[in-house]
Amino acid sequence: MPEAGPATTYSVALLEELVRLGVRDVVVCPGSRSQALSLAAAALERAGSLRLHVRIDERVAGFLALGLAVESGVPAAVIVTSGTAVANLHPAVLEAHHSGVPLLLLTADRPDELRGIRSNQTTHQAGIFGVAVRFTRDVSAPTGSGDERAAARTLAGLAVDAAVGVGPAGPGPVHLNLALREPLSTPLADLERVEPAGTPAAVTAKKITRPGILLDRAKRTVVIAGHGSGPVAEAVAHAGGWPLLSEVSSGARFGRNLVVAYRELLSDPEFGGRVERAVVYGHPTLSRQVPALLAREGVEVIVVAPTGDEVYNPGRRAAHIVGAVTVADGSIDRAWIGSWVQASRQISEDKSVDVAPDLEAAHSSDPATRLGYVKGEFDAIRAPIDRRMLALAVWGATWPHDRLVLGASRLIRDVDAAVPGKKIHVHSNRGLAGIDGTVSTALGIALASQVEGAGITRVLLGDLTLLHDAGALLGGEGERMPRIQVIVGNDGGGTIFDGLEVAESTEHADFDRVLYTPQRVDLAALAAAYGWTYLTATTRGELDQALTTPVTSGVLIEVPLER
Repeated sequence: MPEAGPATTYSVALLEELVRLGVRDVVVCPGSRSQALSLAAAALERAGSLRLHVRIDERVAGFLALGLAVESGVPAAVIVTSGTAVANLHPAVLEAHHSGVPLLLLTADRPDELRGIRSNQTTHQAGIFGVAVRFTRDVSAPTGSGDERAAARTLAGLAVDAAVGVGPAGPGPVHLNLALREPLSTPLADLERVEPAGTPAAVTAKKITRPGILLDRAKRTVVIAGHGSGPVAEAVAHAGGWPLLSEVSSGARFGRNLVVAYRELLSDPEFGGRVERAVVYGHPTLSRQVPALLAREGVEVIVVAPTGDEVYNPGRRAAHIVGAVTVADGSIDRAWIGSWVQASRQISEDKSVDVAPDLEAAHSSDPATRLGYVKGEFDAIRAPIDRRMLALAVWGATWPHDRLVLGASRLIRDVDAAVPGKKIHVHSNRGLAGIDGTVSTALGIALASQVEGAGITRVLLGDLTLLHDAGALLGGEGERMPRIQVIVGNDGGGTIFDGLEVAESTEHADFDRVLYTPQRVDLAALAAAYGWTYLTATTRGELDQALTTPVTSGVLIEVPLER
């Protein structure tokens, strides 16, 4: 076989080094200019060096890679051709930037002589993602001269270090814009398996670049756990004996100090009005009450942000921005924590639609009493589904070996307001809280979590969030479909906008057309078109049955909801 050309040689060297540095997943979109990179990735998969995922839509591919990285903590690489293909990665890049998710963008480009002359599928790709990337390099087309393999390996090391957070900005996306000259690919001999040298150190250890702080117990304190906080927020709340106000995608939605009804209590002067100090982890986005508390005079705000230039700081009132919190020894104010937890439990009980079955009635000697018990149970099973019931049912069906992904719209707020504590894996794209790429992200999480593990991935989202990412349902021939349920609360449009003040003051027809955006898509036909199993649930019994039906591939569950 003749010697490989410069484009192929460079592509193989770059990808082999990425694999050696720990990268395991590569997402490819078809394209001519990127063919050397794509074919090298395919050859490395045949050798057992990496897992290859092929998608036709670059936006889908970007969010699929995001999901793979969210689950594994290791950057996934996405390969695209030139032109608009690169621009279609931008939504995923922004989400990765604001959420601190490691991502490698390998974009093919024209060589210098074809730039600036209106060459087909050519635009200004260098620097296209601006400040949203941790590192960017516009790489000249390889020529085959000198030791370009060594240059590729060096570049791979710089890219992985930047993506996993070697530096004060923390983890995030990296862009390598790779100029490639014809021949765009040449025959490639079978490649040997590349063994990873290990997981990058920055992935396995949480990097802290800011000093910590020691907090006393003298002030009435709450711990706020926003998206991505992780279990450390629960540990600090437990150590301090402080109420834990934990959003559902925080990774800290568990523990004896959890306060589910935090919105109501923050709005109550007897609770929220008495807070003297707030310790904030992660990125809170699901309520108006939290930023209002943090902007209030008299509340000392401690923001815990181990790395990153952008810090959650409403009103710019943070007294301290620190890398970690330690709680001083001392006694716990049990009246403070007890009042919050008990009040939250009472509010949750008052909202509950589930009544414990009367087991004595079930075994009563009175036929009428037994009949009443049976009728009550049937009525419960046949009860129509509302949002709270949907949230509790999906939460109850999900276990630690599963994954739960929540669309960034109304339903995540319904879940956050309803579900009790449980130590399970929950994700939502809350960096920019957009509905972009929700199904794609969930598929990436599912693929990564099911490489060696059990469980399924459930996605709970609204109808518009699904339709915005409907292309993600297309896996393609030869592509692995993980065990996944996409559960669609279908209320015919964007009902989250019904809560805006403008809904009360504008022309109803105008509001519906440009904000609610009603739709009547046949989701059963959509599922059939993409080869997914379709189920529908209109009652509690049907929903429980759908959620517990064995899953071997992709399942779309439609749950009609009232507006």
